[in-house]
Amino acid sequence: MFKPEDYLDFTQTEHGTLFEGTEYVWDALKQISVYLKFRLKPAIQGRVIGKPFISDQVYIGEGTVIDPGAYIVGPAWIGRNCHVRHGAYIRENVVIGNGCVVGNSCEFKNSVLFNEVQVPHFSYVGDSILGYRSHLGAGVILSNLRLDRKEIIIKQGEQGIATGLRKFGAIVGDYAEVGCNAVINPGSILGRKSLVYPTVAWQGVLEAGGKGKHA
Repeated sequence: MFKPEDYLDFTQTEHGTLFEGTEYVWDALKQISVYLKFRLKPAIQGRVIGKPFISDQVYIGEGTVIDPGAYIVGPAWIGRNCHVRHGAYIRENVVIGNGCVVGNSCEFKNSVLFNEVQVPHFSYVGDSILGYRSHLGAGVILSNLRLDRKEIIIKQGEQGIATGLRKFGAIVGDYAEVGCNAVINPGSILGRKSLVYPTVAWQGVLEAGGKGKHA
């Protein structure tokens, strides 16, 4: 239950090492900082337009375009053929795959994006993992902190699994879709090809192919 391979296609990332030895899919969130510390080799191989801010702890792959107004703090690893749009804010410990869209006025922190993820407009992605070709509609929030600041517990039926994380947004499986202005509450798990309707406040575990219509 909740194994990484149940949600994610590891042929669609160059960062599968992050998940080695993990029992649960969210355990990789605990390893991003160390992974980047030892494996990141800063370089800018893509195209930088204008004068976005890019720190010295950033790798940018070939064919990737960084628009003016982007702000990349790092450490961050951005793959090939991505588009980082105006106003994107990439904070610490972010791993972005190939062919991704990182949109205007979107904020990312301690997260992993598999290949071809699209987060095009006005979203917050905190302490989350987004699977291959998953898509967040405009204004989607992956909230990562309980209001009481307590540890995130994953509930499945009558059982609860302690994650060891105080900050944990969501696992969004391959091909999952989240509609515009939806709020995904902390510790939510969205299965492959699942769908959360626009404006919904969702919390919990959504099975593969399921439809999230209410919290």
